[in-house]
Amino acid sequence: MAAHGEKRPISSILIVIAMQTEALPVVNQFQLVENPHSSFPDGVPWVHYHGTYKDIIINLVWPGKDLALGVDSVGTVSASLVTYASIQALQPDLIINAGTAGGFKAKGAGIGDIFLVSHVAFHDRRIPIPVFDLYGVGSRQTFPTPNLLKALNLKAGKLSTGDSLDMTPQDEASITANDATVKDMEGAAVAYVADLLKVPAIFVKAVTDIVDGEKPTTEEFLQNLAAVTAALDKAVARIVDFISGKCLSEL
Repeated sequence: MAAHGEKRPISSILIVIAMQTEALPVVNQFQLVENPHSSFPDGVPWVHYHGTYKDIIINLVWPGKDLALGVDSVGTVSASLVTYASIQALQPDLIINAGTAGGFKAKGAGIGDIFLVSHVAFHDRRIPIPVFDLYGVGSRQTFPTPNLLKALNLKAGKLSTGDSLDMTPQDEASITANDATVKDMEGAAVAYVADLLKVPAIFVKAVTDIVDGEKPTTEEFLQNLAAVTAALDKAVARIVDFISGKCLSEL
């Protein structure tokens, strides 16, 4: 697969985003157009945008709106499916999973901070049987990008993924064990699929809410979503600019 071409410039990027609100600023930034004839199965709500920026083919996918309820198809199941289908159809050199996340002030996160993720893991797959417990956590190191991190002066941190916006005491204990600075609902699932299909993946997360803060998570998330997605869009643009003309080994 394309991932093995570490010595040639990156020519194709797949951006995986969970929500329309997060996706559209990036679509507009790169003047991407929707592909009405995507190679996704008939009837699925998944949306594919594509275009070219500098010397890079950019494909952006988001899982679309739930067919029954009309809300964004967030969470690990939709993220896994759309990532798998997109890799199969588009054969990218690199995946960027961009999105919003909750942050922990105890680990130095603040509203609007942009994190480049060093490791991902799950916090809600509790299987208290030897070895199955490790499988459940699914801890993975992301594709290392030391030059990108330094050049763009982004924060680095570990990401913990689960299928709930809130946090139970058990989740909190697992997140602490994962040493996570940010939490989301997709990252570790995207990492699992990328790892399975041997495509390098990086994770860019912008903090919308402080999990260990005073405000209710839902209220803070909705209050900050628009401003933080604008910051996320700028970060993604800077990352793609940095990647342009470089090989994987130069990131």
